[in-house]
Amino acid sequence: MAVTRARDERIEFRTTAEARRLVERAVEASGSNLTDFAESSLVLAAQRVMADRERFVLPEHAADEWEAINSQPARELTGLRELMARPSPFDE
Repeated sequence: MAVTRARDERIEFRTTAEARRLVERAVEASGSNLTDFAESSLVLAAQRVMADRERFVLPEHAADEWEAINSQPARELTGLRELMARPSPFDE
């Protein structure tokens, strides 16, 4: 039995006639409908944008190098320490 999702949110945007024709051709070629095509395309694009903000995946050798770098003690940055010791211009 297929699970159906209730679609109760709308996304609307304006586009050019050329872009609309291209999308309509792609929808037809995919054998889908405009809503399914647009939703899956937008979700995939959003997942790509968010991927490096939500997950950080490295091959094992790179993860080992990453851990080695992050295990090193922090460097003393005198200028940064002095800057952070100054009062914030945003405090009232």
